[in-house]
Amino acid sequence: MTRPVNRGPRSRAEPAPRKPRPTTHANRSRDADGEGGEDATQKLQKILAQAGLGSRRAMETWISEGRVTVNGKPATLGMRVGSDDQIKVGNRIIRARVESGLPRVLIYHKPEGEITSRNDPRGRPSVFDHLPKVAGARWIAVGRLDFNSCGLLLFTTSGELANRLMHPRFELEREYAVRILGNLHEDQIQQLLDGIELDDGPARCLAVEARGGEGSNQWYHVVLREGRNREIRRMFEHLGFTVSRLMRVRYGPIELPARVKRGHSYELNADETRRFVKWLDAAQAASEAHPAPRGRRA
Repeated sequence: MTRPVNRGPRSRAEPAPRKPRPTTHANRSRDADGEGGEDATQKLQKILAQAGLGSRRAMETWISEGRVTVNGKPATLGMRVGSDDQIKVGNRIIRARVESGLPRVLIYHKPEGEITSRNDPRGRPSVFDHLPKVAGARWIAVGRLDFNSCGLLLFTTSGELANRLMHPRFELEREYAVRILGNLHEDQIQQLLDGIELDDGPARCLAVEARGGEGSNQWYHVVLREGRNREIRRMFEHLGFTVSRLMRVRYGPIELPARVKRGHSYELNADETRRFVKWLDAAQAASEAHPAPRGRRA
């Protein structure tokens, strides 16, 4: 498959004493960002980002706008908080989770027939029912796969990392295996690459590659840089094809490992996580410096 020219390396995980301030209890010590202390603290905007509310920059804007309070008082930029401080965004109470060390990252092989949310009024099975327990934290899904789709789902204990992985500004690649009845013609492949107008805006593939098949069932691998609801299915429906199977096989540099069977998971070890975070830092720096290339066929 033809890849974007700025594509980063793939991960081997397959699939990188201060004086106290009076405002908060947490200002009495520093966390891993600064100096050690008995009571771990972190900057408020980092805590809010870790909670999955948005990027640090967005959280700084919220603080400046007066939308955040700590212990009943308006928050200020740069203030540090700890687990004993009460943080509120509007009327919503935010639990301060002071993260130390690396975030945890989990690969899950989602089967068809599971939802990607914790609760469902219809009582359908959830991907969260099959994840390992994590003490003092919770798994956050990096994006979603719909009920009838399968494949790679990433989870992390860091809301900030999840936000970075999902943020449209960084345009991380998602690769999918798509099975349809019939073959795409050259002009249809070009339509996928040039872009198709959907009801919620244009959508296009970065790359399209035929992977063969049996009989009338044919497989294609497509690469996108976003993850809108049923986007691939709607693109193929626009061309007159029904997607009978949809499987995500890659997210950024992480591929779905063949050894991880459906309904099972694999947690990245410390070295794999460091490489992943390092790759993400480099990829996002590159995406901010250079515009994304247009789509091409394989």
